[in-house]
Order: sequence, then structure tokens, then C-alpha cells
Amino acid sequence: MEIVVCVKQVPDTTEVRIDPETNTLIRQGVPSIVNPFDKNALEAALQLKEKHGGKVTVLSMGPPQAKEALKECLAMGADEAILMSDRAFGGSDTLATSHALASGIRKMGKVDIILCGKQAIDGDTAQVGPEIAEHLGINQVTYVSKINDLDEQKINVEREHEEGYEVIEAQMPVLLTVVKSINEPRYPTVKGTMKANRKEITIWTVQDVEVDHNALGLKGSPTQVRRIFTPERRVQGEIIQADSAREAAATLVKRLVGIKII
Repeated sequence: MEIVVCVKQVPDTTEVRIDPETNTLIRQGVPSIVNPFDKNALEAALQLKEKHGGKVTVLSMGPPQAKEALKECLAMGADEAILMSDRAFGGSDTLATSHALASGIRKMGKVDIILCGKQAIDGDTAQVGPEIAEHLGINQVTYVSKINDLDEQKINVEREHEEGYEVIEAQMPVLLTVVKSINEPRYPTVKGTMKANRKEITIWTVQDVEVDHNALGLKGSPTQVRRIFTPERRVQGEIIQADSAREAAATLVKRLVGIKII
């Protein structure tokens, strides 16, 4: 069984910086991590491999520093890692990103299952996974919280939504996006880390895949960020000091009445 896991290296959310000219994330020199939901996707892939056999390949698109994220995935147990890295990919929105990743998956040949995290914590769009499935013309199930069973032709999963769960059976090949509750990602082992450090990561440029060059980067992105700004800091709340809870409550009610909230 051939399993592909799409992973993204995302900026540490406490260190996000924006290029004021392009309104895109500045990644160089910014501490980065593997997108947490993608770790859940990788863990799901590794569990499938352990139970049913096969091969797990991690695929990412990003700058050269994204190699570090792929090294971590290899240390967790992935068999192969591929990084799609080229200036032509820079500034891609979700549609352009999914177009590029889908072309990378096509280049791999036969793939049975594609796993993605439900969303990336830097953009929170939850669009790339479903868009990859659309580009490839394959089935998709989003927000998967449990993989029940599979055989050579189909897979049975549990899907999480607002009112409960759905049990869905889909023909393979299929793309699944997973939620955090599906599992607890394993930690890289010392042996796995040493093996990952010796492993060569395959680099694909725009010349290595069949893509529509007009559908990549800023030029191929139909969505554009018009403005990014830092919200005004809210006025700090007031702490009411009193000798008793009853007195503090009475003071609070008086203040709320005074500003016509109650």
C-alpha cells in the first residue's frame, strides 16, 4: 500500500512576521515547527503501515529550511521524504499550493491513500487537502477521527462533525484529512533521528513536475491579501477590590448600571 502524507512547516505562532510589500509570511529566520495536525496525519499513516504493510512518503512544498520538518517526519518513521522547493512556488495561495502538491503526487505514480491534517495553524483555511483531491479527481473524506477498516479497494472511516459522527465508506484511492482526536503522534526515537540524518531528502523543482506555470505562485493565486494590520490593543480591565464578595458584587452591578450595560 502506497501512502502519502502532505506536511507543512509552519512558523511558530508566537514569531509570525509579515512582508509588508507582498502581505505574505516571512519564513526565513523565523522559528518553525511541523504543523501539529500533519503530525496526526503522519501517525495515522504509520499505524496503517504497521497494520497493513506498505510505504509512507511525506511530501511538502516550501523553502529549503522545510527540510528540517521532513527530517522530523523521517525520524518518526516515514520511509521517504520529498520537498518541492522553487521560487516559482513562492506566494502560492491554497489553490496554487494544492495544484503543485497534486502534480507531485501524480509524479509518484500509484497512490492508495493521501493523508493531510485538517488545516494548517498559520492559515486555518482547511482548503488544501480537499483541493488536492479535486485536482486528482479522487474521493475525499474530511475531519476523519477514526479509521475503522480497509481492504484493497475501500476504506471505512468515522468522520467528525458538529452534531456527532458519520461512518463513511469510500473507494480508494482516497484523500483523508484528520482531526487531532484521531491519535497521539509518537515522538522521534534516537535511532530514528540518526537514521533520518543519514537519509537524503529528494528535492523537486518546478522543472521536475508537470504543472501549469500560470497556476503557481502569486500569479496563479486568485485570492490576495489586501491588508494586514495589528489590531488595536483593548483597554485593560479593571479589578474591583473589596472586603467581601457581596461588596464586590454590589460595586460591579453599580458600575454596569452606570455604563448602561444592565
